[in-house]
Amino acid sequence: MIFNLFLYKIKNYSFREEKFMATIFSRIIAGEIPCYKVAESDKFFAFLDINPLVKGHTLVIPKQEINYIFDLTDEDLATMHVFAKHVAQAIEVAIPCQRVGVAVMGLEVPHAHIHLIPINKESDMIISNPKLKLSEEEFTDIAASIRAAWVGKK
Repeated sequence: MIFNLFLYKIKNYSFREEKFMATIFSRIIAGEIPCYKVAESDKFFAFLDINPLVKGHTLVIPKQEINYIFDLTDEDLATMHVFAKHVAQAIEVAIPCQRVGVAVMGLEVPHAHIHLIPINKESDMIISNPKLKLSEEEFTDIAASIRAAWVGKK
């Protein structure tokens, strides 16, 4: 249901002629596109990847729309990684895994982001692996579990 709504909004969104066109991630932050939010601060936002490699696969993004992660200021980059660390610790509480892997590629969406992927073996991090098909209920439960662990860390 949420994925279908997501696709509907993308297909039916009419872009206005502006110098600035929001990325899909900026539209998620703005609440224009639904997501399974797991954590948020004044500068960063974390939500479940809707095409996850494994349960708990989470994206961490800056609220500032910036294409390339290394274009962030040194301070914002460092703060983003600390935020991601705290989200990863919440994922470890909520999702059985040996570690949470970290990947930064940034080609699929022109908005800086970090993938946090619960792993039990290195091959869990292979981005070309088949993606999981989860129900809305599964996404909701996973997000709630991570969010509860996140709140417990504050």
